Order: sequence, then structure tokens, then C-alpha cells
Amino acid sequence: MIPFSILDLSPIAEGSNAAQSFRNTLDLAQHGERWGYHRYWLAEHHGMPGIASAATAVLIGHVAAGTSKIRVGAGGIMLPNHSPLVIAEQFGTLESLFPGRIDLGLGRAPGSDQITARALRRNLSSDADAFPQDVIELMDYFSPEQKQPVRAVPGAGLNVPIWILGSSLFGAQLAAALGLPYAFASHFAPAQMMQAIALYRATFKPSAQLEKPRVMLGFNVFAADTDEEAKFYATSMQQAFVNLRSGRPSRLPPPMDDYLSRIGPQERALLDQVLSCSAIGSAATVSAQLKAFIAHTGADELMITSQIFDHPARLRSYQITAEVHEALS
Repeated sequence: MIPFSILDLSPIAEGSNAAQSFRNTLDLAQHGERWGYHRYWLAEHHGMPGIASAATAVLIGHVAAGTSKIRVGAGGIMLPNHSPLVIAEQFGTLESLFPGRIDLGLGRAPGSDQITARALRRNLSSDADAFPQDVIELMDYFSPEQKQPVRAVPGAGLNVPIWILGSSLFGAQLAAALGLPYAFASHFAPAQMMQAIALYRATFKPSAQLEKPRVMLGFNVFAADTDEEAKFYATSMQQAFVNLRSGRPSRLPPPMDDYLSRIGPQERALLDQVLSCSAIGSAATVSAQLKAFIAHTGADELMITSQIFDHPARLRSYQITAEVHEALS
């Protein structure tokens, strides 16, 4: 069975705060390590009331310090927000502190709106063509014989695996051209998933980092002891997504009975589309849905995300998923 990993947005639930989110994140990472998850990734978002992982590298250090063997990384760093040198130094520092355990996933979206992106003080006039150049520059900073006139210290000569993240064909093409592993955001933007996978695999060029294509896919799991309980927990994520797409980003709301019957056909169609890569139910239901998804996509790894309001219920969801993984193995 392929590896299962964890994607955590360090959600801030209604009535809670970022400090509690960080405690929950570390607790989930420690449980995930014991349950056999392969890696634990955190994502960069800014100005989002329900997401606490804005200072992604800082939080990665917190999680890595509180665990011992699970890989920890960014899924991802939104490179247009940053100087490649700064990211090389940050992840060179993390790799120096936690050798052999750090991953660096890179995305080209700002992870925010344009006003927030402007507040991050990066040059907003650059177009998408700058992202490939920034990725190459960043990779060079980790090279022992880098071509840049400035040296990344720490960073130069360190082995920090780089992934390209994407939700379109652009990232697939770039990852293939550079010979890098590719992570597709199918957990919220699945529309071009199969096209992107096919394009990446067909055009992949081997590199010093990777000999053959490696595809990781995001996948939502809401697992509980019964199907009905799992469907109830999933309504928190459903509400949050509708709020976000309606221009009302919110903290993660508590679950709601019969939520899907309370929304209109437009909102229901939105959820059916964006959350189509999801398993919701008991262990048996989740197992069948995971098996079908892996068989359909040929994924090399799954990045499991579970946005559940109640932290103990969220832990239980990941525990059930780990038990399913072990049974399938």
C-alpha cells in the first residue's frame, strides 16, 4: 500500500484561537507519527481567520521539535510571496536542526487575496513566468556548487527535497521538466487532476533528485465510528468552503445537522465539485472509497486532510484512516 501522510492547515475553530490550534497541531503530529503516517505538511495562507499556519517555517520547526521521525514540511510555501534566498535559508536552517526530515513543497499562488499579497511586500508586477525561475534559483541555493553570487548559509549543500504543488497543468509541466515530485491539490481543486497526472508522467525527465515520476494527491477524509457521525463532522468543512467561496471566510464552524438540506442547489453543486475527492464514513466506507480513488489515479502517495471542528473527533478520524491503511497493507 502506498504511504499516507497528513496535511494540516492548523485550523482555528469558532470560539478558539491560534495558540490552541498550535497545541492541536503538535498533538496531531505526535499521534500521526505513532500511527505510521509518512510525513506531516503545513500550508502557507495569509489573512485567513480560520487558518493559523501563516508563518509556515516557524510552525514546521515547532512540529519537528516535538516529533522524532516523521518527515515534516511545507505543503506548501507560496514562493511568489518570498525571496528564494530567504526560503533557502529558512529550510536550510530546518534541515540543519532536523537532518533528513524536512520537505519543501512550492506553490505559485499567493495563498491570499491581492491586498494581502501587497502587504507581504513582494513585487506584484511579475507574471507566472517568474515562478519557474524562482524555483530554479532556490534549487541552486541548495547546490554544493551554486551559481548564484550570494551563498545560502545555511542551505548550500544540504539535501532538502523539493516538491512542486499545483492544481492545474502548469505545475505538472514544471515538475516534469525539472524532474521533481508533484503534489496535486485534488482535496479542493480536482477538476484537472487526471489531465495533470497524465501530463506529468508522460513528460517527466529524470533528475538528480528523482529517477521516475512521483505523484502525491490531496484527499479529504472524514472518518468516524458510523457513517452518520462522519457526515455530521464533514459539515464543518462544507460550511467553511461555502463561506470562503461566498466572500465570507470564517473560522472553522461547528458541525450542523442536515446542513446540505439547508443550502441551495448552487452551493450543493459547488461542494459536489470541489470536495469530490473525499471519503466520508465509517472504516468500511472509507476503506472502499480510498481503494477506489487509488485504483483510479495510480497515486504514489496520499496527503490526507481532515478539517473537523472537534479535536478529539479529528484525531479519531486520522486514527481510523491509519487503521484502514494498515488493513489495506
